[in-house]
Amino acid sequence: MRSFGTPEFLFIFYALRWTLLLTAIAFAGGAIAGILLALLRISNSAMARSMALGFMQLIQGLPLLILLFLCYYAPSLLGLEVSAMVAAAIALTINSGAFLGAIWESALKAIPRAQWESADALALTPYKTLRHVIAPQAVKLALPSTVGFLVQIVKQTSLASIIGFIEITRAGQLASNATFEPLKAFLVVAGFYLIVCFPLTQLSLWMEARTGRGRGI
Repeated sequence: MRSFGTPEFLFIFYALRWTLLLTAIAFAGGAIAGILLALLRISNSAMARSMALGFMQLIQGLPLLILLFLCYYAPSLLGLEVSAMVAAAIALTINSGAFLGAIWESALKAIPRAQWESADALALTPYKTLRHVIAPQAVKLALPSTVGFLVQIVKQTSLASIIGFIEITRAGQLASNATFEPLKAFLVVAGFYLIVCFPLTQLSLWMEARTGRGRGI
């Protein structure tokens, strides 16, 4: 039996790139989906608003673990085989889109209605109103919560280990199984999560405090 050493540490370290890659994919894809959902939620179409709300509530109420299993195993019903990476990326993107959509919807609705009416009085089109008047203010309001949710995505990638995707949690588990030293393996895993998440958490708190000062809170 070998002890936990440099090879195991490097194995976990190299797995960190997959954690970061999966996080980037989930955040980028979720951002696109979230923007679309947020825009649907403030649209003039009652059907569009209801469909977007229904989707967001469904995904938010569904455990991410179940969503991972569905994305990984459901394609087999159609005779398709999906890799763990693809299934994890799809599941995390869908989950992120629902939550980011809610965050950005709240930011858009937090802008006073008078801002929309003033832009309309200036004969601005809805697109120009959203782009030049509403969106810049909404982005400032949404940034702290968005960065905070990014931290959640980093931590949620650990669930991808359930379907065999080797990110740092799964790498830590494999190193633990090989050395029978789980404490050392998962202390390293925890350290890498701390290195990635702590600066983002502090950034989110700083943004939230700055936004609060800007609004006189």
